[in-house]
Amino acid sequence: MKVACIGIGWWSDVLADAMKRSGKLSIAACYSRSIEKREKFAAKYGCKAAHSYEEILNDRSIEGIINTTPNAVHRETTVAAAKAGKHVFLDKPIANTVADARALTEACRRAKVVLAVGYQRRRESHFRWVKENIGEFGRMVNAEANISRDRLGKVDLSSWRYQAAGMPGGVMLQIGIHYADVLAYLIGPIHSVRAQSAQLVLPGDNPDVASLILQHENGALSTLNASYASASEYYLMNIYGKDMTAFYDFHNGLRLLKRGESQPVAVSCADNDTLVEELEEFAAAARGQGRHEVGGEEATRSLAVVRAGSLSAREGRAVEVAEILNGDGKM
Repeated sequence: MKVACIGIGWWSDVLADAMKRSGKLSIAACYSRSIEKREKFAAKYGCKAAHSYEEILNDRSIEGIINTTPNAVHRETTVAAAKAGKHVFLDKPIANTVADARALTEACRRAKVVLAVGYQRRRESHFRWVKENIGEFGRMVNAEANISRDRLGKVDLSSWRYQAAGMPGGVMLQIGIHYADVLAYLIGPIHSVRAQSAQLVLPGDNPDVASLILQHENGALSTLNASYASASEYYLMNIYGKDMTAFYDFHNGLRLLKRGESQPVAVSCADNDTLVEELEEFAAAARGQGRHEVGGEEATRSLAVVRAGSLSAREGRAVEVAEILNGDGKM
């Protein structure tokens, strides 16, 4: 599948490397407003450095757009791609507002092009194992999750990723949303959110620490912590069912503890290339072979969960996800 990459930055290189590992997607062109960035990317990946986005959209040989532009222009760039008949792989979050998310989703639906949103964390083999065996857990009662990275001394304050205008909600929208997606994937849709956030270590105007208490529609409760201010990179996801518990953490992998037992048992899960999987699924969906796992509607709901958290932190109350989804779209 011939694709073009737009919004050249560090993550565009990560996805381009995954496409090279796959061999099922070919990068035909790239575009960034920065001439230096697009020419450097073109040289690295052997593609054409387009002079404008319109040049890419008018190229009929290009079937899809790999969109890693800033959140605030996801709507504009994706709607333009849809109108040109291009399928779109869009990096998460789907947008900064529900209104933008719905508009770009509807544009892709009307144009009958695939919209795939990049949520690779749910594809990790340990989470797939839990999902495949979720029936053995009994009633889901609780979960706790943590996603933390060290960004001290690594923050470019000129980057939209670290500004409230470009990434409203800070660390929770940037990385916490991955585990909000995983929690909903494993336990069920999220009904309401209570949150707090703080700016403790990093410079700038955005929270670098945030915590959510989530109530799922099935009654289960979960907690989600996200941080850019911790001393190292760390990931944790513990899933508690009435009959069985799964413990996952970055250093010790997946372990399982059944009711009545006193010691958890390690579960062997082979490493998998989550980025290759989601890109190949996107390419297959564009060929009419199945559908991509996370489309516009599900990605919009994940966005609404995080935006509910932002509103909760600001107003000091629990916020139902439906309030965000049914609101004026500004959140």
